[in-house]
Amino acid sequence: MLPVGDRRDVYVVDGRVTYDAPSDATTVAEGWIIPGLVDAHCHVGLDSRGGVPDDVAEKQALTDRDAGALLLRDCGAPVDTHWIDDREDLPRIIRAGKHIARPMRYIRNYAHEIEPDELTAYVVQEARRGDGWVKLVGDWIDRGVGDLAPLWPREALDAAMKAAHAEGARVTAHVFGEAGMADLIGSGIDCIEHGTGLTVDLVDTMAANGVALVPTVKNIEEFPAYAAQAEAKFPEYAATMTGLFERRRETIGAAYEAGVQIYAGTDAGGVLPHGLVGEEVQELTAYGMSTYDALAAGSWRAREWLGLNATLEEGAPADLVVYPSDPLADLGVLSTPARIILRGRVVR
Repeated sequence: MLPVGDRRDVYVVDGRVTYDAPSDATTVAEGWIIPGLVDAHCHVGLDSRGGVPDDVAEKQALTDRDAGALLLRDCGAPVDTHWIDDREDLPRIIRAGKHIARPMRYIRNYAHEIEPDELTAYVVQEARRGDGWVKLVGDWIDRGVGDLAPLWPREALDAAMKAAHAEGARVTAHVFGEAGMADLIGSGIDCIEHGTGLTVDLVDTMAANGVALVPTVKNIEEFPAYAAQAEAKFPEYAATMTGLFERRRETIGAAYEAGVQIYAGTDAGGVLPHGLVGEEVQELTAYGMSTYDALAAGSWRAREWLGLNATLEEGAPADLVVYPSDPLADLGVLSTPARIILRGRVVR
């Protein structure tokens, strides 16, 4: 049983973990047990065109669940998925409300498209709409300059962070490039998504300030395709995306070495399909993370970061996944869970 490494029998009674054997206990699985996996950056209720109907969102959530992801941080969706909270067979979701971006500076049909003087009001609105998180778009292609550029001036970010924190919410931001990174981190942001434009001085600041990183390494593998699509019309942007891709492992590895807390997130729901959390955890090791830290980034450490039970101690909610062999010996086993238990119920 991970993360502690004990070998013992685990029981589930009334939806919670116990180590006191009930008289009528039956065995539902044998193997290596870990707290349910976490996809810390996905989008339930969203596809490449925008919001989706409830039945599609349900399929997305079920796909993540069947991959072992029992806790999702939904990093921006234009539709309300709170109905999922009433379904005991669907993963727990922590939402960030709807993306906040500038007009014509993000994917169509995804975001509130506003100007900087409106940022604080929209951050407060989404802090109240979500589950303790707000999602900004920190940079995107500026067609006037033909390359990635920041969306927000520093004074707008400073006010927005202060307002979000007053609401008890944390703020995260999509940011690929380097130009907007310093202002986002300096303004007091809580997390960076993607982070391919980080520099050595910024990762040290992130580590010192407790700013987390969700690199979405499966998504980063799409950068060459983005560059190729833009080459003819926006060659500077294409060159930037190619450069970010080429130094991706050095960049994320430097953040890991600096002590930045890194969590696994797939960015499923836009371009990528759901159910990739096991592959995301595996891929983190190619960026320099140890097998243990990569698995922790997709399970117990991520759960603690998001405010849920991080271990399977006595009385913890029974959200757990059983594998046929030790994931620390081979993370590939994450793709073949033997049993999935959510809220104390066997769901797969």
